[in-house]
Amino acid sequence: MGFNCGIVGLPNVGKSTLFNALTETVAAQAANYPFCTIEPNVGRVAVPDPRLEILARIGNSQRTLPTSLEFVDIAGLVRGASKGEGLGNQFLANIREVDAIIHVLRCFEDGDITHVEGSVDPERDAEIIELELMLADMESLEKREPALQKRARGNDREAQQLLAVMQPILAALRDGRPARTAIPEGEEETARRLQLMTTKPVLYVCNVDEDHAATGNAFSDKIAKRVAAEGGAMVVVSAAIEAEVSQLAAEERGEFLEGLGLKNSGLDRVIAAGYQLLGLQTYFTVGPKETRAWTIVAGTKAPQAAAVIHNDFERGFIACETVSYDDYVTFKGEAGAKEAGKLRIEGKDYVVKDGDVLLFRFNV
Repeated sequence: MGFNCGIVGLPNVGKSTLFNALTETVAAQAANYPFCTIEPNVGRVAVPDPRLEILARIGNSQRTLPTSLEFVDIAGLVRGASKGEGLGNQFLANIREVDAIIHVLRCFEDGDITHVEGSVDPERDAEIIELELMLADMESLEKREPALQKRARGNDREAQQLLAVMQPILAALRDGRPARTAIPEGEEETARRLQLMTTKPVLYVCNVDEDHAATGNAFSDKIAKRVAAEGGAMVVVSAAIEAEVSQLAAEERGEFLEGLGLKNSGLDRVIAAGYQLLGLQTYFTVGPKETRAWTIVAGTKAPQAAAVIHNDFERGFIACETVSYDDYVTFKGEAGAKEAGKLRIEGKDYVVKDGDVLLFRFNV
């Protein structure tokens, strides 16, 4: 089960610098000109979770394996992309393939780094990209609508269902509102089948100068107001600082960040926010060989959670031994939790909770 976040933004806002730091590579070429990222660069990054090491110590595991997220660095978009300007068509095709959007906004002044719009204004930049995505979504739905209406008149139930979801979304797009604001209640899965870009969850990443990495600045404050009005999510980072941190040894990073007034890496916050944005949660398996974190969507039942490890686990699912993270730690492992009556046997209808330590029983 893979989940990915597409890193988007106008050219020269720091997307590739952020991606390089995220993946601790120089796979994406960072340069001071538009479209330096021609093909999407893909990297998988570990999701930071302090619970993993604690569980491994209690379980005397030889190693730990964190869960991960995939990040995709996508070519910069410009005004008019929905009509094919710049690398618009390619950009939009790549966006349709990701699960969530991380929208990097330039929130710093630097005369040496050109801005494709001629000035720094993150609110305007956010609106440019959202408008291009809305226009592309609207065009996509308008192309599909006539054929669906014809099928619906012939009593095609699938077409009727799609139209019932499409029409309020299309009305919202024509009114200048993203598709996510008009999905009929209970029709989220049908809306996903439409593959619209403005139904995807968005995390705004405000790329500030190094002096304001801990506090944000006037630019990021304006985005914070926008995010609050939308009910969205936002993280403030300095891509320049994150690039430096990514080159340091692990034991040096904490001291470096502390000297800048930062409690943790901005990238850790981006990863955690991306994980939350996708509605994901983690369960653990603990054994002498390894302690491992596994990713599931919130609300997943035990057999489907088992399938993340191997499909056979779901096919032959019998039950799962379950201990909450807090109980596992409090009672020093599985044996202590069992003795305290905190180990439960759960069946096929059990909804796995974040932090559960699980042992699956199955027979194939």
